[in-house]
Amino acid sequence: MTSSLPTSRRELFGRVGDTDVHRYTLAWPGGLTVRLLDYGGVVQSLEAPDRSGEPGEVVLGFPTLEGYVENNRPGAARVFLGALIGRYANRIAGGAFTLDGVLHRVPVNDGKNSLHGGPAGFDTRVWSAAEVPGGLRLRLRSPDGDQGYPGTLTTEVTYRLVAPGRLSIGYRASTDAPTVVNLTNHTYWNLAGAGAGDVHGHWLRIPAARYCPTDENLIPGEVAPVEGTPFDFRQATRIGARLGAPDRQLAIAGGYDHNWVLDGRLAAQAWDPVSGRLLTMRTTEPGVQFYSGNHLTADLGSGAGFALEAQHFPDSPNRPDFPSTVLRPGEVYRQETEYELTTADGPPAG
Repeated sequence: MTSSLPTSRRELFGRVGDTDVHRYTLAWPGGLTVRLLDYGGVVQSLEAPDRSGEPGEVVLGFPTLEGYVENNRPGAARVFLGALIGRYANRIAGGAFTLDGVLHRVPVNDGKNSLHGGPAGFDTRVWSAAEVPGGLRLRLRSPDGDQGYPGTLTTEVTYRLVAPGRLSIGYRASTDAPTVVNLTNHTYWNLAGAGAGDVHGHWLRIPAARYCPTDENLIPGEVAPVEGTPFDFRQATRIGARLGAPDRQLAIAGGYDHNWVLDGRLAAQAWDPVSGRLLTMRTTEPGVQFYSGNHLTADLGSGAGFALEAQHFPDSPNRPDFPSTVLRPGEVYRQETEYELTTADGPPAG
């Protein structure tokens, strides 16, 4: 019989300045093994069985703490491997937004935009960590004015193995003054195995009828239907099948780096024909950003992994027509996202 809860182990992974960084390993016998860091809340490793029952690494990660620290240094081509993203995931146009009539400026670190919370976002912090039954709870206090954002934000993220093949991420946040918040996890997946080449042969299904086209700065305009575009993944399609299409949106981003407007909790499914692994993602968020790994570092390789980021839409603080990302005192930000790994003989059906 298998255990009703995963095993847990803690080990020293390195140091950032005078602060120890630990790695926590959650392992469900016969199921998933997940390795988490309290630096950046990173999913550093995730092993899942293939169709033969053999475990294999299915996410991209650096083998040492130095890889993450170096990738977060000023001027580095940051790729956010496995990290928790905040205060605001995705882009804020022009590095500015107005809240209750007050203009707030946040650091610009992506052309004209602020991206993923700025140069010292939540992915660069050491979180306080506590082991809980079946998982790990991380906490971070972001003071008023941190990276330009108003209000002191207290964030709690809990990773749990809730079944042999299911990883759950629960997010909670509260504030002492009106602010905006948009949290996500930035894991890159390669279901054939990390280092097994690009993911263009993976099949992807996103059951969403609409997406957010962007301008040349990757800021969305109007929500548009996916019908008749390379962004229609309502039926499972290979990730690389339309990457070469003469489409302005693909050209701007160098591939896929767009938000889909979700019609329900099922956000996406991805299947690798070589290993048979099937990833199913569910979330309470209104959108999912699919990034096809267009600009990963040379060491990793372009397209070496894909990201599915459960979140609110890009630039929502400047778009009153988008679902609101405003959080006020007395309110609680909540998000639940789950990744399930199984195997299948073919791509997911629509």
